[in-house]
Amino acid sequence: MLKVRVVEWSAIRAMSFYKNVIKTKKSPKKSHIGEPLLTCRRPEFNLYRGDKIEENAKFGSIPLTSDGWHHYKSKGDFFIIHPHHSEEDITRKPEYNQPFETFNLYPELLTNLSGRLNMPRTTFIQHTAIPKILANQHTLIAAETGCGKTIAYLLPIIQNVLKRKRTINTESTTEFNTPKVLIITPSRELTMQIGDVCEDLCHGLELKTKVLIGGHTKSIMANPPIEEIDILVASIGALSKLITTNIYRMHEVCHVVLDEADTLLDDSFQDKLQYILRRFPFHKNVSRRNHDEVATQLVLASATMPTNVSESLQMIIDTETIHEAVSPYLHRVMPNITQKFIRIRKAQRPIELLDLVRKDIDKKRPVIVFSNKKTTSDFVSMFLNDHDIDAISMNNSILEKIRQQQFRKFQSGQVNILSTTDLASRGLDTKRACHVINFEFPMYISDYIHRCGRIGRYTSATNCQVTNFISSMHQLPLVRKIEHAVRTKGTLPNVNANINKILFDKHVKEAEKEQKELINALENGS
Repeated sequence: MLKVRVVEWSAIRAMSFYKNVIKTKKSPKKSHIGEPLLTCRRPEFNLYRGDKIEENAKFGSIPLTSDGWHHYKSKGDFFIIHPHHSEEDITRKPEYNQPFETFNLYPELLTNLSGRLNMPRTTFIQHTAIPKILANQHTLIAAETGCGKTIAYLLPIIQNVLKRKRTINTESTTEFNTPKVLIITPSRELTMQIGDVCEDLCHGLELKTKVLIGGHTKSIMANPPIEEIDILVASIGALSKLITTNIYRMHEVCHVVLDEADTLLDDSFQDKLQYILRRFPFHKNVSRRNHDEVATQLVLASATMPTNVSESLQMIIDTETIHEAVSPYLHRVMPNITQKFIRIRKAQRPIELLDLVRKDIDKKRPVIVFSNKKTTSDFVSMFLNDHDIDAISMNNSILEKIRQQQFRKFQSGQVNILSTTDLASRGLDTKRACHVINFEFPMYISDYIHRCGRIGRYTSATNCQVTNFISSMHQLPLVRKIEHAVRTKGTLPNVNANINKILFDKHVKEAEKEQKELINALENGS
């Protein structure tokens, strides 16, 4: 018995000694090469440009900083994704950054482009998309936010409409309320923004632009306008009502654009969109146009493109006829901005937000604070105002006219703090902004991509930053996917965000309905 105890005690001492050796032994330092790509609180997880990157590694096969964030002791941990541009970045090659004169556009268009919009040279996506649209090809423009997609489709379409207008018989009768171009958007704010760009490009030209948004449809139906229209920019809700009542006639439309196509193609708009698109002949039609032109050209533009695009459009158009203009950075972590992820307690978020915003105010850096819920967005603006910081809120609970006024205040510099929901995450040109704070981290990859796209835009400020507060367990899977994409130089997975959410909500509602019916049946004894 004594011998057994001696052996056990010796084993315990040996194990204790071994642990002490392991603790005191210094781990070998890694020799990093090049600029940092990802740095953390724990330096052993740092990643540099010259480090070996497992580009084909599967999710879960490599260690991540955020793997341990499920533990309560991880509060205060963080990692930072640093700006990085590939040495083989084709979007920066001189052949893609050419003067717009290379496309033989009308001089008046070029004057408006450089003088009113300050765009003398093309971006990669503009250089790729403009020739396709000029050739009247159905075109899909898929590229990261802020790279000039609006100009990429507006410029060639206006050129073609202007050319057609100047070459047709001037004695032909012009029909009222019959546009030649239809641009469809999911939101009022984006509709007005695109309308402003159209006005700038068409300044001094014989083209008339009309902006159509919700909130005025009843008055329009009661007193229909009679006007010449060349370009109609419309939110989908208002458009579907006024087409149904035949106030605006679509039989002369030569170009249809779906801006923020990923949102328009999800289940919330799909029925309305198909009802509208079925009116147009998206095919070769010699009786209406020349031999080398399509009857109606379809252009889709978005920063994220769901995998089910073909399924959504196959009843409308032969998807094989759609030509693609796609950025090499589509569905990738934006390479030109700093992105910081902080593991934080929910109760600590307001204090941390206040500290960040005060630093930005001192540096005169405009900030956009994103929340998932309208109530949280209102809380953030009230909290900041209570601490003597001018902040405005913009979400769907606010009247449209007030929303417009709020956004103009931010754009003009009267207020530098904008608290909003994903209402402001898609398409809006917020080149003033320098810092995006995700007070509530988004639930879906596409929302994160669009929120990041509010900064680091073409001709916008440099040294832009995104700060993400990670305070809930359900946010961790998305954070890990983003970190994994950076460490493997891969694309961000699952961009079908809105579709998945809507389908999930439908299933929940159906389940609740069935449950109520079952309870009623049991109560009635049937």
